[in-house]
Amino acid sequence: MNFYLPTHIFDEENCVLRHGDELCSLGSKAFLVTGKRSSRANRSLDHVLQALESRRIPYVIFDDVEQNPSVETVMKAAEKGIQENVDFVVGIGGGSPLDASKAIALMIANPDKTEEILYKKIELPHLPVACIPTTAGTGSEVTPYAILTLHKEKTKRSINHHIFPKYAFTDAAYLKTSSRSGLINTAVDTLAHLIESYLNTGSNLFNHIFSEKGLVLWGGIKDTLEKNELTEQTYQTLMHASTLGGMAISHTGTSLPHGLSYPITYTLGVPHGKAVGFFLGGFVACYPDKEASGHVLSLLGFQSPEAFKDYLSRLLDLPALSIPAELTETAFQEVLSNPGKLKNYPFKADYGLMKKIIK
Repeated sequence: MNFYLPTHIFDEENCVLRHGDELCSLGSKAFLVTGKRSSRANRSLDHVLQALESRRIPYVIFDDVEQNPSVETVMKAAEKGIQENVDFVVGIGGGSPLDASKAIALMIANPDKTEEILYKKIELPHLPVACIPTTAGTGSEVTPYAILTLHKEKTKRSINHHIFPKYAFTDAAYLKTSSRSGLINTAVDTLAHLIESYLNTGSNLFNHIFSEKGLVLWGGIKDTLEKNELTEQTYQTLMHASTLGGMAISHTGTSLPHGLSYPITYTLGVPHGKAVGFFLGGFVACYPDKEASGHVLSLLGFQSPEAFKDYLSRLLDLPALSIPAELTETAFQEVLSNPGKLKNYPFKADYGLMKKIIK
């Protein structure tokens, strides 16, 4: 077995303000990576600015990160960071700014390199990174991954560099300003991480600890999510499940549902969690090891794969999601040509399996 998680996690209310010394220990000038609205609405950006300003740490804000950030956005941000001579990066927001912050930290630390290095397997330095999640979905605050959009290939893919954040600051209060659709879509992304890490070639006792605990937590609030009866405890549980999911996939990577989702998100603009959820029920139903998949369903509190699929259909309103047949064909072929995703599936993955997953 193999286990490595170098990220120091602070999980509590107002953790950014309470642990500002740790945040500011990363360098002498911060580069803040975020989007236009959400980090301002939930006050996470304000908390970071308070922590920095009270310790007289200068900063630069880059708030042009879009959903599913592109390589072009990363390069634009890195150019600004290099010009401003920053020496650490803080990602604030959902998975998009967190993932982007890692890639940006790599490019700023290598000003003589082009974007080509993002997808080359070479050892390179990167600036220290801190991540502050404001959604409960990707778990990017504890993963080494940075998923970027490649417009040339009309899909998404993780860079070939593993960049763990030095610090993660998880405060469930930031989730309260999320829209219902945003909360549900990100929660299903967490669910997929927990399932895909458990039903995975790389799974072992260590990552099963994270996956199983996260599945139990998620199962405990599944009815609350569907009924939209959210409480303080719901938000806390979602944040914990998300971080656990990130810890699990840090050691296994994701599997077929994630790989299948990328062309759907790129082409149709379907939110990542919803696109993954479209394939997740079929993935579990078709999984050859029925004992393993049955254990996953029991931890979530479902009696059968059919009950699980029905739940996802209701939660995500999947009947309203129309995906052209030619696009699913593209998704099939992309996964079947992706060694990284295929190696995470413990059984033979072929075209026939793909067709079964979407039935």
